[in-house]
Amino acid sequence: MPTLPEIDPAQIADPAVRQIVLRLLNLVETLHAEAERLRAENQRLRDELARLQGGSGRPTFPAPRRSVTDYSSEQERRAPRPARPPRESAPIDRTESLAVERDRLPPDAVFKGYASVVVRDLVIRAETVCFVRERWYSPATRQTYLAPLPPGYSGRIGPGVRTLALTLAHGGLMSQANVRAVVGGLGVPVSAGWLAGLLGDEAGRFRTEAQAVGAAGLASSPWQHLDDTGTRVNGGNHHCHVVANPLYTAYTTTPRKDRLTARDVLHPGQPRRYLYDAAAAASLAAAALPAAARRALTHLPPDRALDEAAMARWFAAHLPRVGQQARQVIAEALVLAADRACRDGPGVQLLVTDEAPQFAGVTAERALCWVHLGRAIRQLTPQAPCFQTAQTELLDRFWRYYRELQAYSAQPRAAEAARLATGFDALFGTETGYAGLDKLLARARAAKDEFLAVLRHPEVPLHNNPAELGARRRVRKRDVSFGPRTAGGTQAWDTFQTLAATTAKLGVSFVDYIRDRVTGAQAVPPLADLIRQRAAALNLGASWNPPALTPDQ
Repeated sequence: MPTLPEIDPAQIADPAVRQIVLRLLNLVETLHAEAERLRAENQRLRDELARLQGGSGRPTFPAPRRSVTDYSSEQERRAPRPARPPRESAPIDRTESLAVERDRLPPDAVFKGYASVVVRDLVIRAETVCFVRERWYSPATRQTYLAPLPPGYSGRIGPGVRTLALTLAHGGLMSQANVRAVVGGLGVPVSAGWLAGLLGDEAGRFRTEAQAVGAAGLASSPWQHLDDTGTRVNGGNHHCHVVANPLYTAYTTTPRKDRLTARDVLHPGQPRRYLYDAAAAASLAAAALPAAARRALTHLPPDRALDEAAMARWFAAHLPRVGQQARQVIAEALVLAADRACRDGPGVQLLVTDEAPQFAGVTAERALCWVHLGRAIRQLTPQAPCFQTAQTELLDRFWRYYRELQAYSAQPRAAEAARLATGFDALFGTETGYAGLDKLLARARAAKDEFLAVLRHPEVPLHNNPAELGARRRVRKRDVSFGPRTAGGTQAWDTFQTLAATTAKLGVSFVDYIRDRVTGAQAVPPLADLIRQRAAALNLGASWNPPALTPDQ
């Protein structure tokens, strides 16, 4: 596209002319964006047609560098990291003395002692063990008594191989074929069937602990990160939900990703209850429901919880032909109302998420991710120089304000909260004249309470990166192994990814953890116990125990 002339609408004195110029520039931006979209779609169609005809599509090359191609916000939002302390020296396993070849020394060389260098290495070798087991026979009982194998040994493959295979597959995210190649290359050939059974069936031994991790993690703070990403199960589209806080990350794969599914992820194992109360009535009054559905709502028993079976009978009796969308809207409103009214204990009070609609209303409060908003602003590609300048200036103000929120989170004060609330209005009340940017600013203004949740709860993060990083782990596993084929395989993926991500957050070696559980040593404490201990020390829900703010002196 030809470079647009340097036009600054603010310098145009006539308001009518200024508005005309702004409209023309925004029209240019709209047409340019549409042209780019159509050009990319046309190329995809041409590539697909070429492949269907037996050829190949156009090769892809890296896009030329432009002013805005990297949408990462690391540089803008992060403060300089302090220097890392030096690593602690590892214990020496063996000392080996090395001598200089005497024939290389000149005649006048004088011995000056030793110079030490510590090298870390790894020794991996195959080991074949023959266990000679005592065998006794009792004529009285007609039974044979055989000395048991040491803990962790079963079948023909030892615990070391099982530990390595599980670590490579779930900690290193390697494919089964590559795991088998590595294990076989180390001198222990295993069959593809045995390895598939290990990676799937072993999950049953770890599933209980993964579930305990999820329960302890949900109870460890009244706020949680939540995100989801697409995944495949037996070739079909599913969704992996990632729940996290500083102490754990839990994975749950489901066929859907609506609000009821998000609710189920936060209440694992708890059946849905349905309640038609004032909150549900208000939610349904604002929803787009057919007249028949609104009339049927009058037949719901007010303020009385219904179970799944009773709700199914109500739908069959009063709305037998209601559409799936209307049924979903009614069910969501009633289930969420029941959770808020009948929940045992405080539960999850706040979710840190992006703006995806399936997360809205699942909990009493929601904190929206600032990094998502900053990324959306940066991803705009204005062509007019004046709009490019407006985008750059706003991004600079945006990240300055973000760092002020970070400072408040570290040291909250009531006066600073009031100043930041006013500053939000000043920042997002800016009118730039660039329609795309002004639309984003208006969207942020409408969600002010959700973006400023940190003012009410200073311990709540400003971004949803922990859940996004957890989702990225599933994406990498998906890229390598495509997807599980069975329900058991799906559970295995969720189980081991939960354990691998959680051990990393708790500072526990995943290799040591797997070896400990495979051998039955139980030297590594239960991960759920570690979560509870550290949650008590961190007090991740401090603002839910008032006072949340310290008044200025």
